[in-house]
Parts: sequence; C-alpha cells; structure tokens
Amino acid sequence: MTSRMRAEIGEQPDALRRTVDALLPRTADIAALARETRQVLFIARGSSDNAAVYGRYLVESHAGRLATLAAPSIATAYRRKLDLDGVLAVAISQSGKTEEIVETLDWAAGCGARTVAVTNGAGSPLAEAAEVALITRAGDELAVPATKTYTTQLAALSVLGLGLGADVEAGDLRAVPDEVARLIDLTESSDALPEIVEELAAVPGAVVSGRGIAFGTALELALKIKEACYLHAMGLSYADLLHGPIAVVDDRTPALLVAAESGPTLPGTIALARRVQGAGARAYGVGGGAGLAGACSAALPGPGLPEWVAPLALIVPGQILVENLARRLGVDPDVPRGLNKVTQTD
Repeated sequence: MTSRMRAEIGEQPDALRRTVDALLPRTADIAALARETRQVLFIARGSSDNAAVYGRYLVESHAGRLATLAAPSIATAYRRKLDLDGVLAVAISQSGKTEEIVETLDWAAGCGARTVAVTNGAGSPLAEAAEVALITRAGDELAVPATKTYTTQLAALSVLGLGLGADVEAGDLRAVPDEVARLIDLTESSDALPEIVEELAAVPGAVVSGRGIAFGTALELALKIKEACYLHAMGLSYADLLHGPIAVVDDRTPALLVAAESGPTLPGTIALARRVQGAGARAYGVGGGAGLAGACSAALPGPGLPEWVAPLALIVPGQILVENLARRLGVDPDVPRGLNKVTQTD
C-alpha cells in the first residue's frame, strides 16, 4: 500500500507549480521592504530551519545581503530586546501555528524589523502577524515528515531572493516543477535506489554532507533519516566534516553526499567522496552529475537545474530514499513515533 508520505512526494510538481504561479507576482511587495532593510534574519525550527539555511545561502551568494539564523530563545526565554532597525525578519513555519515562531516574529517587529512570513497556513497566526505573507500552495499535508511543504517553502524563499535583487533568472524557477516530476520517475526506476536502501538498512547510521546552497538539503535529508527511519544521521557541511568528524565515517557509517550538478562546491564534494571511498567506507551520491556518481559507490540522480534552484528538486531523491528505507525497516513513515505535525516548544 502506498504511504501518505509517498503520495505527497508525488504531489510536489503540482504544489510547486501552484506556489510559483501564486508567489512570483509578489516580488514587488518584497522589493518594497528590501528598500528599507539591509540584512535578513530567518526565524524557523525543524525542516523550516533547513529551508532557512537555503534562504541564507541564496540571499548572501546572489543578493549580496548579510543573512543570519535567529535564536528564538533570545525572544521567548531571555526576552532580550535587540536593535533590528534595517533588518528584514523572515519567519518560516509550515502550519503558521507554532507559537514560538509567531512570538519571535512579533518580537522582531517590536525591535524595529520589517516582517515576512512563509507558511502553508493561509489565515494562520503567523500569516496575520507579518507585513507580507508568502502563502505556499502545498495543500493539506497529512504525513508527519514534511515533503511538499518543505519544497514549496524553498520556492517561496526563491521568490524572496528575487525580490531582494538576486542576480538570477526567474525562468529557472518555472522549470522546477517539471524537473521534479522527471526526477521522481528517474529515482524510482534507478538500480541504485534498492541497493542504497539495503545497505543503509544494515548500518546504525550515516553522515550526510553538502556545502553552500546544497547544505540545507544535507541537513534536511539527515533530519528525515532520523525522524522517519530512527537511524543516527549527522548533517554536516563537508568543510566541518573534514575538521574532525570524518573520523566517524567507516565501514559501518557511510556518507551520503549531496550536490547540484554545477557550482563552486561540487569539486570539493567529489573530492570528499573519493576520500571516503579511499578510507574503505561507502559513499552514496545524491545529484552532483556524472562527476559525483563516478566517485561514489552508488548514486541517485539529481536535477538538471542551475545551482540556485537545485535544492528545490535535490531533496526529492532523498525523500524517496527515506520513504523506501523506512518501509524496509518496518517503520510507518507517515507517523514517526513521538512526533506531531505541529510542534510547540517552551
């Protein structure tokens, strides 16, 4: 029987198409806020925080603005006022109902920031709290692990980047839905998929690594492995991995390496795959084109998209891998233990 998670993975092309069509006209609203701000502060938790990592790299590398990730406890626990004049605060929440995120956005506004919300919850408290609300069109998501709400958040953040003046082409974003549909078919017909599933089912965990614009994808894939498969998974930039934690990669701890098919971090990802293999461990690629596939033990296909939008599709083979791995391990991927769709934190 098809899991809800798998069904929602398959709904992503349409969800992305609806979201892009709805949000691209909002770039003017974002540009108006951009004229009054200098830097960006992202407010998020969980999968939304991994989306924020993508947003940070996009804004800094292509829009030329400093971007940082907020520590919500400064607002909610320490209740410390900061000078946020000139800051654009962007809060991300799939439901728009996480009280900590809403409270932190209100705090940011009270500290002088201009505010944007990215949420799938039209009419939610978060959408109501923001000056500009970018409402994604993912539709209802019933499986607890975020799939289509995550990729549509990335689409909204791509639109944010365009509104902030990123030096990219909006047409690249319109190519994403068809590429995601193609990638779903390619991944599910890949001989590498069952091979990687069987090998991961036999180990206690893995390291998941990427860098730059693909780093958020590595973090999200690691999170999905942990929450849906109950395996240990460490998400790291490959730069941080090389500073010491690479010692954990061995014949019982393989590396999953994610990369776009082009961009400045691809050569380093390929070099890392060769180092892992040379140390006697297994390296599995996700994306990265023929170069990464050739350096890995096995590899899943990646999107043929420019690096700046590649993460919108790059996570999709990882989602399919996780759904297959969960079922192989006898875990229901739709309702991981201990998790709810909306998480509230103190």
